Amino acid sequence: MPAAPETAGVTSAELPSQRGGRAAAARTVTGYWTRLLPVLAVLAALTRLPSFLRPIWNPDEGFLATQARMLAHGGVLYDTVVDRKPPLLPWLYQGAFWLFGDGSLTPLRIAAVLAQLLTAALLAALARRRWGNRAGAAAGVGLLLVSIGLSPEDSQAATFEVFMLPWTVAAVLCADLVRGRSATRWGVLAGFAVAGAALTKQTGGAVLLPVAWSLWRSGPRRTRALGGLAAGFLVPVLGAAVGLGAHRFVFWTVTGSGSYLSVSGAWLVAAGRALGNTGILAAACAGAVVPVVHLLVRRRRFAESDLWIWLAASAVAVATGFQFYGHYYLQLLPPLVLLGVAALRRLPRWWRPAAGWSALAACGFAAWGLAAPRGDLGHAREVAAAIADRTAPGETVLVWGMHPEDYWLSGRAPASRYLTAGFLTNFSGGRGGARVGEQYAVPGAWRTLRQEMRRRPPALIVDDSRGQPYGPAHIPGLRQLLAGYQRTGTVDGAVLYAKRR
Repeated sequence: MPAAPETAGVTSAELPSQRGGRAAAARTVTGYWTRLLPVLAVLAALTRLPSFLRPIWNPDEGFLATQARMLAHGGVLYDTVVDRKPPLLPWLYQGAFWLFGDGSLTPLRIAAVLAQLLTAALLAALARRRWGNRAGAAAGVGLLLVSIGLSPEDSQAATFEVFMLPWTVAAVLCADLVRGRSATRWGVLAGFAVAGAALTKQTGGAVLLPVAWSLWRSGPRRTRALGGLAAGFLVPVLGAAVGLGAHRFVFWTVTGSGSYLSVSGAWLVAAGRALGNTGILAAACAGAVVPVVHLLVRRRRFAESDLWIWLAASAVAVATGFQFYGHYYLQLLPPLVLLGVAALRRLPRWWRPAAGWSALAACGFAAWGLAAPRGDLGHAREVAAAIADRTAPGETVLVWGMHPEDYWLSGRAPASRYLTAGFLTNFSGGRGGARVGEQYAVPGAWRTLRQEMRRRPPALIVDDSRGQPYGPAHIPGLRQLLAGYQRTGTVDGAVLYAKRR
């Protein structure tokens, strides 16, 4: 039979009506994001506005800033510059300092806003793909509203979890996109995103579990998808290990933290911090948590098994090491928000109360951030000023304490690769002084420290222990170092020792 005139010589993919349908769909998608992204951008900026009001929010920022400055001046990561964290964030700080100078963390604050925006947009895309436009917008906005639901020191600092979250959400989204012939490609991208999360912070690798589960359920091409996942994950991780030195990389990111990860003797401290931060976050996230709990109590099943696996894996990651610092809890937010959106779809009358509570809680936490007391920042500034006053720019300093920001604020180089006394005594505020002493130090740290002190003795040693169990009275090795120095004064409880002439 001859073809109808209006369709003769035209394939089904080229029919005008279908072309028009695709164009309309494209306009719909574009219109959705042009409306949503500005809202997310404004919310991301507002929720992180307090972060711009002080130079340092917590010691992690001080550590990263000092570390990046050392790298910029020829330091070698996991050799002359060490930390128990993966390399991506130190490199990000180093790159920002190279571009904008190392005197301010403002570029990193802006980068943190962009990271939050990207996380929210990716989460919105994932929710929209599963449940539609309204769910996508709710997920993106909801994440930003609850992202400040912790103490300001935990929610406003430009540290590991903030930059880890875009990778984790991207990994789950890529796994969700695995279909048909694209299985290998999306599997590789999912693995690459998991690697990015793990190379930002080790616990980011927990997202591998829900991603693998999602790919396993993706259909007959699961083998290709899982193979792509393995390749995408292993290539960047092994590349980083080889480039940085496999032994050093594995030691500092995996095997060298045994004593630090132990909670022996500090169970009550860990439990108290866990309960406190869990309660704070639960209050901030009540708009998502309450609907989920309501459905669970009423025994209404959730079909989103991968989200539950994601939440459980993230909870295990938060508990790893038993420190339970508030910023660890940021890893829970993406799966928790998605579960909340899934629950609200089953409870349509709860949308407005949930949104109202989330907005009200966000305002409260933002006010807390704007009015938060300075904490140890004033002390750090006084100590840094004293260091700068008593040393010349080319001289090195050893600060015996837990505030590496003293180096960055004073503009003086550290005399040792160990930027806190924690590496040499195993002290951590998360354990309240349990298992502290030279015997719990990073293996080989004291031998390396003595070599550094002989090679280039610091012009000034600052004992900033202030009565903590890692002070000179408890650490013989520190007393030996101080034997060649004389006490010259105190600053807000910190004792200054100058080299004997």
